[in-house]
Amino acid sequence: MQISTKFTIAVHILMAAKYFEGKQKITSSFLAGSIGSNPVIVRNIMLQLQEAGLINVKRGPGGITINRPLSQITYLDIYKAVETNSGNDLFRFHENPNPRCPVGRNIFKAMDDSLDQIQRALEKELAAHNLGAVYDNIEAAVEAS
Repeated sequence: MQISTKFTIAVHILMAAKYFEGKQKITSSFLAGSIGSNPVIVRNIMLQLQEAGLINVKRGPGGITINRPLSQITYLDIYKAVETNSGNDLFRFHENPNPRCPVGRNIFKAMDDSLDQIQRALEKELAAHNLGAVYDNIEAAVEAS
C-alpha cells in the first residue's frame, strides 16, 4: 500500500502557509519553490484542500489562509481531501474471480471483515495525529538549525 505524494505536499502547503503567514504572500509559485514541485500540481492540491474546507484561496495575489487551527486538522482530514480513492475501500478486489472455483467463489467473503478492520484501524491512526504537532516539530527544527 502506498499513499501518494499529494498527502505530504498538502501537509507542506499547510505548514508553509502557517509559517509564512503575515510575512510572505502564500502563492502557488512560492509554495512550489518550497516544495520543489510544479505550481500546477500545487494549485491542484490547494483546490482539493479548499474543497475540503481546510483552506481559503484568494485568486491572484491574495494567497491562501488556513480555515481552522492546525491542532484541529488531522492526517485523516488531509488524506480524505487529497487522496482520490479515500472515499472508497482501501483494498480493492480483483473483479472476475471464477465463481465455479471454491476459492474464487468465496475469496471476497473470506477477506471482507479483516480488510474492513484494517481500514478502520488506519483511519483511526490517521485521525490520532494532527498538524499542530507537525508544526511544533518544524518550529523546533528551525530553531535548532
